[in-house]
Amino acid sequence: MSGRNMVLPTLDYARVASHIAARLRQYFEESGRETGVVGLSGGVDSSVVACLTTMALGRERTRLYLLPSRVTPREDVEDAMSVVEKLGIPEGNWRTISIDEIVEAFERKLGQMGRVERGNIMARSRMTILYHEAAVNNGLVIGSGDRSEYLAGYFTKHGDGGADVLPIAGLYKTHVRQLAEYLKIPERIWIKPPSPALWPGQTAEEELGVDYETLDTILYLRFDRKLSEERIHMVSGIPLETVERVLLRVRLTRHKRRLPKRFEIDYEEMRV
Repeated sequence: MSGRNMVLPTLDYARVASHIAARLRQYFEESGRETGVVGLSGGVDSSVVACLTTMALGRERTRLYLLPSRVTPREDVEDAMSVVEKLGIPEGNWRTISIDEIVEAFERKLGQMGRVERGNIMARSRMTILYHEAAVNNGLVIGSGDRSEYLAGYFTKHGDGGADVLPIAGLYKTHVRQLAEYLKIPERIWIKPPSPALWPGQTAEEELGVDYETLDTILYLRFDRKLSEERIHMVSGIPLETVERVLLRVRLTRHKRRLPKRFEIDYEEMRV
């Protein structure tokens, strides 16, 4: 395997893939749903999830959707198609749907948007399409969020963060890349810089303000090893300011990982 993080543990990827596929298969059996619906972006996370879904459910029960916009890089569409072909997905089980007209309709109604607002509409439009396809195909939406981006809150709430099941949410990006290599996903998919591709030139690491190796190290030492910020700095050599900034982001994005806050009413206390 290439590019190992020296702090994160080395995993047995045959066991990891088998474990996730078995859990996913069981989840579908318990839900009584037939098909797994995956939005395929051409990135490493969705490519790995597509592979694991075919392992769990088979090609006939896997449905893949390419949902590009005008700012989606051509190579991302090509990479997504290479995964469709690698997995041997039947002709009727994959589809390309442009989201441009949907986003433009929102902008006509709501007024001109900044790139972040438009990006949120794009992400939520994609998820709406996936849930529609799941509804008409007796399916569940299988999300592709990994542990790094989940903990850092690097996803659109009710957009790419919305799904029925998140099979790789227990794996840091470093491990997802290594799992992709094990699964023989084309190399250019798992070595390219991750990006939501919501506007030209967008990259995840630039927005996060830290590279994934550093991010994964901080998150692993905090949430798996339970080390304090000071100990993370001492063990890893990562500047304390960077550690504090990453963990502050985790705290500030906590609302994204929770169900909506419910205000309870004590009926006995409120009696007339």
